[in-house]
Amino acid sequence: MSRRNVPLLNQFRAAPNLLTLMRLFIIPFLIIEILDANYTAAFALFILAGVSDALDGLLARWLSQKTTLGLYMDPIADKLLLSTLFVVFTHVGLMPRYVTVLVFSRDLGILLIATLLFATGTLRDFRPSLFGKLNTFMQIIALLSVLCQKVFAWHHLATMRDGLLQIIAVMAPLSAAQYAWIVIRRMNSQQPTVV
Repeated sequence: MSRRNVPLLNQFRAAPNLLTLMRLFIIPFLIIEILDANYTAAFALFILAGVSDALDGLLARWLSQKTTLGLYMDPIADKLLLSTLFVVFTHVGLMPRYVTVLVFSRDLGILLIATLLFATGTLRDFRPSLFGKLNTFMQIIALLSVLCQKVFAWHHLATMRDGLLQIIAVMAPLSAAQYAWIVIRRMNSQQPTVV
């Protein structure tokens, strides 16, 4: 399925995009369960969101249903899920504020730069770097460790969680700096040579 020739309504009907919409639909219920301290249900919803994230990519390839909508909606759903969890965990006292501020600032900065560059037609390809993917993976593991500690009461998880949060606090600004460097380098390479 070609990304450009598919009408928008049909793109919404594509199986991978339906899974991404389900992930977006899960977020408010996940927030409610955390605020109600029902961590078992929150853990189950987080796992369901993770499974849907893995499946939508597989289905897009298997069913040849890669769409422009999915290209943008999938990373937005991922970032919305992760950023929301950092904020909610901070609100209930399970996440240090400085970590959430660093993560949220990175994501907001990248989103604003990407939106500006896309709107001006400067750059339209925003593939995540390997460092950015590693940063996201560490965030997922850290959030999972917070939930696991509440659900299973594994005390040794506290040490792992604290270590992961310190790593994220370092990686978030480094990842943002790398992203800015990549954007500046790509913009400079697109500028015509002045004779």
